[in-house]
Amino acid sequence: MERENKKQTTRLQYISRPDESRQDSHDYIREVIKCIPGYDPYRNADGYTFDTTKALMAVNFFWRAVRHIKGNMADKPYELQLHEQAIMANLFGWVDAEGYRRYRECLYYVPRKNSKTTWAAGVALFVTFFDNEQGAECYCAASDRDQATLLYGQAEAMVHKCQTLDDRCQIYKTSKTISFPSTNSFFKAISAEAASKHGYNSHLILVDELHAQPNRELVDVLLTSTGSRKQPLVVCITTADYSRESICNEKYDYACGVRDARVDDPTFLPVIYEASIEDDWTDEAVWAKANPNLGKSVSLEYIRKECAKAKEIASYENTFKRLHLNVRTQQDVRWLPMDKWLACGAQYDEASLLGAECYAGLDLASVADVTAFVMVFPQDDGTYKVLPKFWVPEENAHIRERRDKVPYTAWAKQGFLTLTPGRRADYEIVEHDILELGKKFNIRQVMADRWAFEPLRQLLIKAGMPEDSIVEFGQTYASMSSPTKETERLILGRELLHNNNPALNWMAGNVTVQTDHAENLRPDKKKSTEKIDGIVALIMALGGAMIAQKQPEYRIISL
Repeated sequence: MERENKKQTTRLQYISRPDESRQDSHDYIREVIKCIPGYDPYRNADGYTFDTTKALMAVNFFWRAVRHIKGNMADKPYELQLHEQAIMANLFGWVDAEGYRRYRECLYYVPRKNSKTTWAAGVALFVTFFDNEQGAECYCAASDRDQATLLYGQAEAMVHKCQTLDDRCQIYKTSKTISFPSTNSFFKAISAEAASKHGYNSHLILVDELHAQPNRELVDVLLTSTGSRKQPLVVCITTADYSRESICNEKYDYACGVRDARVDDPTFLPVIYEASIEDDWTDEAVWAKANPNLGKSVSLEYIRKECAKAKEIASYENTFKRLHLNVRTQQDVRWLPMDKWLACGAQYDEASLLGAECYAGLDLASVADVTAFVMVFPQDDGTYKVLPKFWVPEENAHIRERRDKVPYTAWAKQGFLTLTPGRRADYEIVEHDILELGKKFNIRQVMADRWAFEPLRQLLIKAGMPEDSIVEFGQTYASMSSPTKETERLILGRELLHNNNPALNWMAGNVTVQTDHAENLRPDKKKSTEKIDGIVALIMALGGAMIAQKQPEYRIISL
């Protein structure tokens, strides 16, 4: 059946504005519903019929009543693309014996910039104004109210561009509500707090960016609020999530089961556009497979540019695959291409930096392992020079060398790190050496990891360092993302110069970064293959430099 459907749909000639009065439009729409990737709507359609008139009404609503609101398409009719026609025709054309909608839930799983939020705004208006449901409560929700307001805002702007809709409704800007008095219905943007949604009697629910939901609570509450409606509709629109337990991945797995006939649910419409993990992510044919609006709302040139960025920046590869190809990826990714890092190697020594201004990062990873102190020296040409210092307990160094072949003792003999007596970090030696470095260099600020920091801080204060001379630097996305991205940018531009300390080179090759849905970055010590303390200290040092350069009112501190 699926093979036959593919043969049929490849012969389909796209019609942007099918005319309900023509028989060929009714024949056309019967073919359009087969264009959902990998899904056969006829497979489990017993008890349901396809009403072409209802389907055509839903499809044609867009070019008759919906106008684009942004860019060079503003004020022009929204002509549904083939894949969007397929969704609308299926959602609103299939009915049961009583004339109620077949589909109660839909997952629209498509990469970023494929116009899914704009399309969803049009769906909201069609249901609110034309479902003839008395007291219809229609909501758009997201992980936060601001995101939900984006969808609502598009719907409101569309209303203002259609005189027929504008004349029939009332808009309440403060409460983000479009009211339709003739059926006592409304469409509204709501906040993300699940606890306040238990009294709802929902007819339509649009959940935008499902992958950003922090848990399943809001979605579950909204789903259960549809229980008393005869033909409720819940549409979740989203790009791919990371590989983790989440409501998005749960819905995606369920949708795949329905699509592939492993799950028998005739009321769930699975609309999934994605590349597979085996596909060549640099192939333009793969981009077209995952992006049904390629060449329309998302330009080929834009995807080419994003792909080139992903080829150049290792940490962006997973972002490109997830956001633009809908490939479920890991949150963590290997970060620095070693050829780029090694290309930043330069010949300079400590003596050449004596008295120079610098910012330092201090990372106390473990009492039994590496302590890292890394200084970055801003140069007049916009580059930075890096000078790292490491301390490792001697007994632990010998164990690591035998067990893991990490040549700590060889590096120590060559002067690239310092071995401290015993099995635990000797903070008195670290404190002494940092104070000596303060005499050699103009250290303006020291940024320190909060973890296990207080004992050494007290030693430094006792030795005469001002209490506020070391700034605690959090390891959260809020603190780490900007300097992590800046470190990456400088390395790719060969503007972050290092003196090829082999311990720091080794750590650079170990780093894995973690990303969040806002594309923030931070090093991930748990997922990295080995020690990365020097790179973490380097990022914090660069963070200190960034803060000082952007905020010159910060007090300058010399050790």
